[in-house]
Amino acid sequence: MSPRLDLGPKPRLGYTQNPIERAAELRADDAALTRLVAQPDAGAYVIGGDWIVMKKAAPLNEPLFALDEARTLGAAGEIVFLGLLGGAPRFGYGLAPAAAEALKNDERYLVTDLRSVAVQGLVEPAHLPLIAEAKAVLHWHLRHRFCSNCGAPTQVTQAGWKRDCASCKAEHFPRTDPVAIMLAVTGDQCLLGRSPRFVPTMWSCLAGFIEPGEAIEDAVRRETREEAGITCGRVVYFQSQPWPFPSSLMIGCHAEALTRDIVVDRAELEDARWFSKAEVESMLMRRHPQGLTTPPPVAIAHHLIRAWVEDEARFD
Repeated sequence: MSPRLDLGPKPRLGYTQNPIERAAELRADDAALTRLVAQPDAGAYVIGGDWIVMKKAAPLNEPLFALDEARTLGAAGEIVFLGLLGGAPRFGYGLAPAAAEALKNDERYLVTDLRSVAVQGLVEPAHLPLIAEAKAVLHWHLRHRFCSNCGAPTQVTQAGWKRDCASCKAEHFPRTDPVAIMLAVTGDQCLLGRSPRFVPTMWSCLAGFIEPGEAIEDAVRRETREEAGITCGRVVYFQSQPWPFPSSLMIGCHAEALTRDIVVDRAELEDARWFSKAEVESMLMRRHPQGLTTPPPVAIAHHLIRAWVEDEARFD
């Protein structure tokens, strides 16, 4: 039996498997929204810029507030209707970043960033996709208070899913930026890189924004060539992941490397090199002799790498 089974059960990919029914048909129904806000089981995730506010609890913290509870923390800039969870309304409550940060001094609350919440497992995993949804939309509101067409102030409509310009009648919707993230492989080796932003031991997949007029496969090939000088052929889609930092969609792929000579773009990467499957397996298991690691299970890069180690990345 393959020793790779020692990797154990596959972890859940962070921010995915969102259980919400978005109920988009209710966003323009003011009467229905008024009833939903008044429901006793209505709950809200409190987001202040990059800060997530939670009620301290054990063994896991509670990120869901009753709407009345959320209002006691400070006035909302925006309240976004996220959808229905088993009939219970869920909202994103946009607190001013300074007000959220001030709550760090209140022993009843834990205020931290979403990466820490996910990586450290501070809440039940089922909350993560809802918090990610709330954070992404509320962050968009913080940066889109004025019309990009004429510069006039915009107004929130559609329960937080649209901003309208009364001056030029332009309509503005929350955006998601597509990002290609890829693991280039050849035989028993894969290509990993290091960003200067990474912790000193971590190596990960290459990634980059998909440009206008560009297919996913073309973006995978271009980014791998630009960042590491490697030419790729076949590209196979693996999985996607919402990435609310601030609002991207990570599109995971495996790519067939056709060349091996690495030329690192130092403006993008600190380093890049080939790793053997055995070495990557030791990194996944945190047993590498030099202490090298892969990204944590919350990130799609971890799952791309693990799928290749477990022989699930195929090009036929």
